Amino acid sequence: MQNEDVWLVVPLYDEATVIGDVVREARLTFPKVVCVDDGSHDRSADLAEQAGAAVVRHPVNLGQGAALQTGFAYALADPAMRYVVTYDADGQHQVHDVEVMLGRARGGADRDPVRVVFGSRFLDERTEASAMKRLVLRAAVAYTNLTTGTRLTDAHNGLRVLHRDVVERLDITQNRMAHASELVAQIGSMRFEGRQVEYAEEPVHILYTDYSRAKGQSLWNAVNILAELIWR
Repeated sequence: MQNEDVWLVVPLYDEATVIGDVVREARLTFPKVVCVDDGSHDRSADLAEQAGAAVVRHPVNLGQGAALQTGFAYALADPAMRYVVTYDADGQHQVHDVEVMLGRARGGADRDPVRVVFGSRFLDERTEASAMKRLVLRAAVAYTNLTTGTRLTDAHNGLRVLHRDVVERLDITQNRMAHASELVAQIGSMRFEGRQVEYAEEPVHILYTDYSRAKGQSLWNAVNILAELIWR
């Protein structure tokens, strides 16, 4: 079956409204999905499992960084795993974007493979975000680039493709918003055969719905990201 070497790692917290549909749609293309239920108070874990995902449960809410690290450990237990995709539970990511990013990671006749592909909502005009939110997120990107040795346009996008070699070296300890910059910093410091890890960006469409905005995709959430970067 195609994409048997790929695991989608989905941090999950109180997403019972949408998680079943998110998992079912993703599994049409990527059959291996693990949802890390991070202390949900609703039926998120049960619905994800019914939709075909593997589910790992945190008994209390530890934060998205901890959920990703748990998901990484689960995926690494599969010897066939070559790529991990970090994927949000609220329906804002698009499966087609994952396919494009994986194609970039695998390489082809006209370009070399890379170990990391970051999704960016700022490389095209598909993602609709307010001018103020764009400004705050770009400030967070500037700070991250300054402190991590990377050059990205969207460091806090949750859609990423990571080669197994990279996942094996990640050790995320920042559990809240700042985990994204910690992940970028660790990737920026990695060396393979004496060279910095190869990474690329691909444009992605983040679909902001009324539901996803209510779950934390507000301007205030972007401000929290910037604040945690500076005062972590």
